[in-house]
Amino acid sequence: MAFQKPSHTFTKIHLIGLRTNSLHILFALSFTMFINTIGLAQELPKQSKPIPANKAKDSVSIAVDSMLAEPVNNKVIDTVKTDSLQKKEFLEDVVSYKAKDYVSINQKKQKIFLYNEAVVKYQDMEIKAGKITIDYSNNLIYAGRIKDSTGYSQAPVFTQGANVIEPDSIIFNTDTQKAKVFNSRTEQQGFNVFAPDTKRENDSTYFMANARFTTAENMDDPEYQFITSKLKMVPDKKIVVGSTYMEIYGVPTPIALPFAFFPLTKKQTSGIIFPSFGEDTGNDRGYFLQNGGYYFAINDYVDLAILGDYYTNGSYGLRVESNYAKRYKYRGRVNFRYENLLNSERGFPDFFQTTNYNIQWSHTQDAKSNPNSRFSASVNIGSSQFFRQSVNQVNQANILNNTFQSSVSYSKTFQGEPQVNLNLTATHSQNTNTEAINLTLPTLQASMTRVFPFAPKSGIKKGAIQNINFQVNTRGEYRIQTTDSLFGKSEMFDDALAGMQHSIPITTNFKVFNNFSVSASANLQETWTFKTINRFFDQGTEDVITLDQNGFDRFLTYNASASIGTTLYGLFNFEKEGKDPKIKAIRHVIRPNLSYTITPAFDQYYETFEIIDADGTTTQEYTRFENSIFGTPSNRFSSSVGIGIGNNIEAKVRPKDSTATEDKKIFILNNLNLNTAYDIAADSLNWSPLSINGGTQILNKKMNVNFGMSLNPYALDSNNNITNTFNINNGGSLFRLTSANLNISYSLSNDSFSGKGDDIDDGVNQERAALANGRVDGLFGKTEDFADKRLSDLDRDSDKEEVDSELYNYKIPWSLRLAYAVNYANTRRQDQISSHSLMFSGDIDLSPRWTVGVSSGYDFLNRGFTFTQLRFERDLLSWRMNFTWIPIGTRTSWNFFIGIKSNLLKDLKYDQRRQPDLELGN
Repeated sequence: MAFQKPSHTFTKIHLIGLRTNSLHILFALSFTMFINTIGLAQELPKQSKPIPANKAKDSVSIAVDSMLAEPVNNKVIDTVKTDSLQKKEFLEDVVSYKAKDYVSINQKKQKIFLYNEAVVKYQDMEIKAGKITIDYSNNLIYAGRIKDSTGYSQAPVFTQGANVIEPDSIIFNTDTQKAKVFNSRTEQQGFNVFAPDTKRENDSTYFMANARFTTAENMDDPEYQFITSKLKMVPDKKIVVGSTYMEIYGVPTPIALPFAFFPLTKKQTSGIIFPSFGEDTGNDRGYFLQNGGYYFAINDYVDLAILGDYYTNGSYGLRVESNYAKRYKYRGRVNFRYENLLNSERGFPDFFQTTNYNIQWSHTQDAKSNPNSRFSASVNIGSSQFFRQSVNQVNQANILNNTFQSSVSYSKTFQGEPQVNLNLTATHSQNTNTEAINLTLPTLQASMTRVFPFAPKSGIKKGAIQNINFQVNTRGEYRIQTTDSLFGKSEMFDDALAGMQHSIPITTNFKVFNNFSVSASANLQETWTFKTINRFFDQGTEDVITLDQNGFDRFLTYNASASIGTTLYGLFNFEKEGKDPKIKAIRHVIRPNLSYTITPAFDQYYETFEIIDADGTTTQEYTRFENSIFGTPSNRFSSSVGIGIGNNIEAKVRPKDSTATEDKKIFILNNLNLNTAYDIAADSLNWSPLSINGGTQILNKKMNVNFGMSLNPYALDSNNNITNTFNINNGGSLFRLTSANLNISYSLSNDSFSGKGDDIDDGVNQERAALANGRVDGLFGKTEDFADKRLSDLDRDSDKEEVDSELYNYKIPWSLRLAYAVNYANTRRQDQISSHSLMFSGDIDLSPRWTVGVSSGYDFLNRGFTFTQLRFERDLLSWRMNFTWIPIGTRTSWNFFIGIKSNLLKDLKYDQRRQPDLELGN
């Protein structure tokens, strides 16, 4: 009901012409109007008691369901009166606020107005906005933007704990902790979520209507996004959405889900790993599901992933991966693969079955965790054809490698005087071509540090006597030689050998004539073996019979050696008065060395037996220690003189930088070594071949050059056998070149010419290749299997410099590796190049997000290209596309992948590959 001023009423009435025949009625109404206009109300005194209003009971009754009846209050009220001072206030904490322009307080409206860069803090909540209104009568906070001629600015930023929301406006209730948010933008572990209407509950749960979410950084123009009618978000816990479909640059796609659940947690959680699907047409395995399984987050120190592959023709694979780590202690990784592959279908002529397995284990220990003991492991064991026949992985760096190597070692140091070092090692070496396997299970090594029995208690050791020292070394091995087919079976231990070797080296060193260093040594060595042989000639079968004999046996050997050497310096100075040449000086360092070694003949360990045949009787010599894993004792006296010359040449040049205060040193030859020996006790061929090898680094140490050759002073006869005649006396030169080699490697990038140094190593690819004993330099290709790695959130452009133009970048990142090798052989007058090849690997960024790479080589001897891999990669901001292609050779294949980079949506991908044809085992 609205009240109207009398002036308004009378103005409307007295402008209307009234007509009546009853004047006394008109007079009464006029008098009443006059009294209402100028009369004053009389104030009545206040009554002592209020007069209650009579409540009229409505005669209409409405039946209420008993289920909605008010509950009976059964609470027992304490008779003790509640303290009035404990009355709860409407705010539980202090509200602090500030603004740049003004803060206005309206006591009548019970509101506070803040304008321009306003900030309000309450408990763990903070609101920043252009303008904020605090209604403390209703416990509400309003925050919004500022509008000016250029548009809106200073949008609110709502922060509570670690959660941040950026809406257009917000209403927050300080009492219930609820909020109403309009056009909110928030980020949760890579998810960028936008919703026009958002409600926040008091338990930090957000309900959003008509929301869209993406991992793209640009929410205004995302590359892709998901649209959903309703979304529930619990920060750092989960996101649950209803019916959802996907848009790519605003275009709807048929990719839709009735609902979805995304866990948001910073801790490891277990969950299903969704497989990828496709068809293997290369080997007729049919359709497949790959890389599907389950991830177990066991605890903070270890995890486990079990993955499997299945093909419709019956092939299957199993993969187990586990990572473990304990900070400041150790870390490691275990991989196991097993594959049962069927080629074609049963009953077809091209059908065959193969089984492959591979075990990889790496373990490293923090050096600071225990300085006196250390455990490490690098294991790569598998079937010889694993990398050639295995599917569902890219093995470019490992296919061309023909060896598997493993090592597990434990070392312990016992402090004291002298110190004792103990090392226990198990090794594995496997040739995938011959399928031969060598194992040591284990190798035990113990050594004592050097002891100087004649050294003074204090001061420097002087002379030959005071520098005499000795140590004790022990080595024991249990060696197994087997094949791939017998590995893991009991038969592999049938031919196992065991033995131990003890050695006591005694050495000393001293100076003569102040410039010559002399060293002398003697070595006493005893070898234990547990298996010997007995050999004799069986006249009945006319065969030489060799019998193995089990039992302990030993032999003792010793030798002595001495050497003398010095260092000569030659300096060629090119500096002259008044001139500043570019090459200022060249220094040549020569280290000549002369050594002598004597080894007695241990004939007591050799036996003879007679062979009687049609040609007569011949005597053959043998030693029963032929099964010793540490070799046999020598039955030949040796007295050899060794000659060696080491060279080093370096130059001092004027620096290019005029502000530099010191000259620059460069190496011309890092080393150039010449070695030969003369055996005094030999009856022929006393001189050993002259060995020459050297190496250097040029082009600002970017190119490594290594070379070597072998020169034999003796000639060959007509059958190309070496004779005891010098080659120069046979009409030839002083030396005959028997072999030579040259290796050149060159590694550079765009940073090589900027002074920043090269940074072209891919740590992830190197780690994967090194774990499988493959090449880590990329010359055999790269293992860029994006589906297998499941990607990461690391953006390869994160470290790139900003450029002014998106269309042109004058700094084009590129990298290049070259490896050139040539070998020459002429031991029997073959005079041929035994191998001659050039390998290269490079990558170039054609644009900030386009990368092209190639790994290949050319065999100049066979005139053909070697293993070739082409790589194409496109960074699609939130997505990544990769294409790897092997176009030529016996392993032609390709692999295409496109997927989202974020780990939250890593299963949203498309992966297709053409596997190489399955290779049969040797």
